[in-house]
Amino acid sequence: MAMPRLHPRTIEAVKERADIVDVVGEHVVLKKKGREFVGICPFHDDSKPSMTVSPAKQFYYCFSCGAGGNSIKFLMELQRQSFGDVVLDLARKYQLPIETVEGPQQERLKQQLSRRDRLHRALALAAGWFRSQLKQPVGAEALAYLRESRGLSEATLESFELGYAPDQWDGLLSHLQQVEGMPPELLEAAGLVVPRKGGNGFYDRFRHRVMVPIRDRQGRVIGFGGRSLDGSEPKYLNSPETEVFEKGKHLFGLDRAANPIRKDDRAVVVEGYFDVIALHAAGITNAVASLGTALSSQQITQLCRCSDGKRIVLNFDADGAGVRAANRAIGEVEQLALQGQLELRVLHLPSGKDPDEYLKEHGAGDYRALLDQAPLWLDWQIEQVLEGRDLAKADQFQQAVAALVQLLGKLPQSAIRTHYLQQVAERLSGGQGRVALQLEDDLRQQVKGQRWHGRSARFEQPGESSQRERCEAELLRLYLHCPSHRGVIRRELRQRELEDFGLQHHRLLWSAISELEETNLDAGQLEAISRGEDPGHALADLDLPRLLTDQLILENSALVSRLTPLLEPGELQMLALANPIQQLRGTAAMLERQKSIKRCRHLLEAWGGQRLETLERCIASLISQVQPESDVAIDMEARIQTMFEELNADALRFQDLYYSERKHLAHLDQQRCAGYTVSAIPQTDALPPAA
Repeated sequence: MAMPRLHPRTIEAVKERADIVDVVGEHVVLKKKGREFVGICPFHDDSKPSMTVSPAKQFYYCFSCGAGGNSIKFLMELQRQSFGDVVLDLARKYQLPIETVEGPQQERLKQQLSRRDRLHRALALAAGWFRSQLKQPVGAEALAYLRESRGLSEATLESFELGYAPDQWDGLLSHLQQVEGMPPELLEAAGLVVPRKGGNGFYDRFRHRVMVPIRDRQGRVIGFGGRSLDGSEPKYLNSPETEVFEKGKHLFGLDRAANPIRKDDRAVVVEGYFDVIALHAAGITNAVASLGTALSSQQITQLCRCSDGKRIVLNFDADGAGVRAANRAIGEVEQLALQGQLELRVLHLPSGKDPDEYLKEHGAGDYRALLDQAPLWLDWQIEQVLEGRDLAKADQFQQAVAALVQLLGKLPQSAIRTHYLQQVAERLSGGQGRVALQLEDDLRQQVKGQRWHGRSARFEQPGESSQRERCEAELLRLYLHCPSHRGVIRRELRQRELEDFGLQHHRLLWSAISELEETNLDAGQLEAISRGEDPGHALADLDLPRLLTDQLILENSALVSRLTPLLEPGELQMLALANPIQQLRGTAAMLERQKSIKRCRHLLEAWGGQRLETLERCIASLISQVQPESDVAIDMEARIQTMFEELNADALRFQDLYYSERKHLAHLDQQRCAGYTVSAIPQTDALPPAA
């Protein structure tokens, strides 16, 4: 259907309503600078904030590439949409009346908007019904849990409009059908009911759970979080993604926390609904929570829009899952933090408590004091590397140094890198001054030579990304469907540093696998398996494909279709798993080989960029320095060689690293050939020879 011609009144209403800072700020992290805002331009490869956004002029302009215009022009360029599509999307977003020149088309548009309105109404009515059930005799257990176990006051219950879903198959369904006259198909679209497997009717999604309404920035109910009361799994059940609810785009509590975040110029991000509720009840109202997923870049952008200083504190649980969640969130904003576009800190409460537990024992004052002392993200990651390691043991000392070099290699060459090099050297030396100076110099050389670790897309050739996707998929398929070899696979991934899967849907699947295994074993045992200290026989008892399918259908149904070939492989794919250990080593070697090739390209470029001082210049320099003496000729050759090596230290180091990496590449090729047929091995490396 052709786009209807929009009435000029609609266009003007959109222009008036769509604030340039709000529109651009949804896609770019903006930082206030005087009366204007600055950010990194999305229209060219930019590393410094060169785009200015003016609220007074309602205009943006990039001083590097010349892009500029109003909010509509920005979205047209960014999303590659037509003028009409952008205006229509903005009108829907801001709930502005849409007028078109053609009557029938206008009616269709009204029907589309009307469906979203009906979904919001269904969810609002459901929230009201859940709230009423909490006050009925049927909700006595849930009310006691909230008041006694959670310690929530009546005012807090009312403020967050908490409710209860009775232990009935169709309590909500019957109410909304019979009393409100809503069709079950609409309730299914809202995520409130689930169709029966036989196709003969529906049943309530939430049963015997404390219900927490989830709202958007406008305060409209868009979904629910349900907490189990009888120990049934999952402990927390979220609404599925719907037309009005996308988990990665919303934050629990942001509708009421936005203004306090602006006032405090700081956002606190916690893991659970009840952590947010407890913090707000204690007067710490700038707290929000992610919705059962890793904190996304879109969620972080929303928080940055609320804080002029772009200050965010992550307060996740101190267990393995919480540490992984914090590291994933750091990964989303690492580049922005390194460029000074936001201030990211990480708070882990003493004794591994979550905010709700800590507040009950210590109170809001102590919590605020800890917030003020929360370390910067890099300081926290350094502590994570050093925690639990005995630096007196050579192997653990080397592991710590390798991990710290990898962390510090992310920092640009600046005073801040020098600061962290000194700090880390001091920690590693145990306070011994002379040792600290030597360690600092060693760390500086390692960081300089290993600033890049084989993950950058800049050194990737065409076709390598699809090859990486195939290899990652093979490893995950092996893990899922060869349960007796899971311990070996985990050790192989750890030894080759391949646990950070490159594709997002593979990372999400691996994270879900690890969380399931931690739930059934424990984080310590899983870590011991990865390190090779435990054979991992217990992993074979888990029916991961079934458990993952059930979990993903409940929590992320959109991901299930993407992962179906891994969870339910075909007959041909199962035949390919006949020699799992051979395939594991060949596939893992192929993935490590990709990273090694990119490292070689990086080192070759770094080597080629060094200015080489010739032997002739070294001889000339020495002759000008040395007085004619009888013994000069005896040690001149050694002195020339020493000067040559000193002047060309960086070039020689990059040369050594490059050839070392080439040797490692040859070793990987031997492993790869052992696990692959000749036809599976690429004939070219796409790697230039050494200069």
